[in-house]
Amino acid sequence: MRPGALCLLMVVLAATVEVQAEETSPSSTPPAVHLPGQSSQITELQQRLKESERLREEALRQAQNAETDRENAQLTRLRQENQRLKLQLKEAQSATSSRMLTEQQQWFIAGGSVAMTSLLCGILVGGRRKKRQQWLN
Repeated sequence: MRPGALCLLMVVLAATVEVQAEETSPSSTPPAVHLPGQSSQITELQQRLKESERLREEALRQAQNAETDRENAQLTRLRQENQRLKLQLKEAQSATSSRMLTEQQQWFIAGGSVAMTSLLCGILVGGRRKKRQQWLN
């Protein structure tokens, strides 16, 4: 190994040994010292903590209720809009179904009636007169 790399390895190993030596165990924490005034303060803080948790739970329930109410209102509004749109759809369908023929069909019927009228007029005007047959010799 190179001497520079060996030196660097030794420094790193020495630093890890020092870090391990400075570690403290959790059992070495000093015991808590209780003074006479602290026990009343601790109980007061515990009571305040319980009250704070109760208020937080109540606020959370109120927020959930408000969310539910808002969702219910939105659901009701959407249902009303859905019913209104269904009614508009039925009205639109009834308006289009009352007109039975399209414009193209109407023009076709008009052309057919003109052709039939002209055919009848031609038959009636020509009559049943006897004409000389010019085609026969």
